[in-house]
Amino acid sequence: METTKTIYQLHEEHKTWLNKLLFYKDELSIMTNRLSEVASKNTSSEVLALVDHFNNQLIIQKEQIDILNHDIKSHESYLEAAVRKNVNDIEHTKFSDHKKHRESIAVFEKIFKELREELIDFLSKWM
Repeated sequence: METTKTIYQLHEEHKTWLNKLLFYKDELSIMTNRLSEVASKNTSSEVLALVDHFNNQLIIQKEQIDILNHDIKSHESYLEAAVRKNVNDIEHTKFSDHKKHRESIAVFEKIFKELREELIDFLSKWM
């Protein structure tokens, strides 16, 4: 059986996810700065290869944040169109749960946490 939610519930989840993604984007910036510090202090090929590896991983995570932001904002636009189409009865209208978005956010957060832990280990060794 498919779960349904009110537009308000979906909108609140969107806001929560967008705020989380903003936080992760800020965290990516901090991580990138730390990697730059390590690269400037350590010129060995081993360290620079790892810095490059982590920089590439951070770029991928930034792209994932952009994709998730776009998907969530697109769903928010869909909800806004539903409001315009059915202004008088929107209070009682139920929408399909956005399970795909929830799963995408969960997967992103898991991968991001693992990357953060690996990066912290690397930074603690080389800073």
